[in-house]
Amino acid sequence: MLKNRETQVFLALLAVALVAPSLVYPVFLMKVLCFALFACAFNLLIGYVGLLSFGHAMFFGGAAYISGYTVKAWGFPPEAGILAGTAVAALLGLIAGLIAIRRQGIYFAMVTLALSQMVFFFCLQAKFTGGEDGIQAIPRRAFLGLIDIKNDFTFYYVVLAIFVFGFLVVYRTINSPFGQVLKAIRENEPRAVSLGYRVDQYKLLAFVLSAALAGMAGATKALVFQLASLTDVTWQMSGEVVLMTLVGGMGTILGPVIGAAVIITMQNYLAGFGEWVLVTQGAIFVIVVMAFRRGIVGELIAWWQKKKA
Repeated sequence: MLKNRETQVFLALLAVALVAPSLVYPVFLMKVLCFALFACAFNLLIGYVGLLSFGHAMFFGGAAYISGYTVKAWGFPPEAGILAGTAVAALLGLIAGLIAIRRQGIYFAMVTLALSQMVFFFCLQAKFTGGEDGIQAIPRRAFLGLIDIKNDFTFYYVVLAIFVFGFLVVYRTINSPFGQVLKAIRENEPRAVSLGYRVDQYKLLAFVLSAALAGMAGATKALVFQLASLTDVTWQMSGEVVLMTLVGGMGTILGPVIGAAVIITMQNYLAGFGEWVLVTQGAIFVIVVMAFRRGIVGELIAWWQKKKA
């Protein structure tokens, strides 16, 4: 499934991930994995189809609410809660895609933002979401009836497995005939139309897949923190995933993972700066954007190709 060099890099990173919880706080690592999957889902849309969505938080946060509610109120096992959140996110993606997919550029972005705000106000007003308090104390029952995920160390490996599954789905999609058509649409949509491809259908399928994977990330995060809140569906969350993708490297397979790790680490370790944290983050983002125009991974790939040439 993976190419030789990509296989080596992937296995090296997987080996690091397997030993990481013995060195770093597992909850922090789980947060990084959830947002890395979220960023990979977003990158599938913007990096390989060329569609900029400002509303991906509605899939991430909507799935978090569904997962949290079904597990806490209906007594679903955690794997069923994650699947329910993913399915609802895919359905939201289908509805939003049917509305927005025929728009392009800034019009597409604004439509997705408007739809996301509608979902935000629904989550604010609906009774089952808990309003401003959110859904708290989501129970961690045994995963698959066997694995005790109350233990953070154990749950980390479950989250890692979910991330690896989502990552491989994205990779396989990109490197399939379907993915090649998506790249053709990104590069020259009129030519793809002239070749007979039903461009809107391809973009809609990619949008739904991206929404489903974003939902899987949000549903998993709700179980990790045992909380689903309005923070997950705000427009700022959509902005964060854009930054993760740009910092890591848009249109690269590992870029969103690195970008998510950088952003979450910054948020975690700069929290002590208080009100200055946003200023500090902004300064770092400016430096990264100016020094790494293709993103961190994009610049590394360009440097390697230049060296080989």
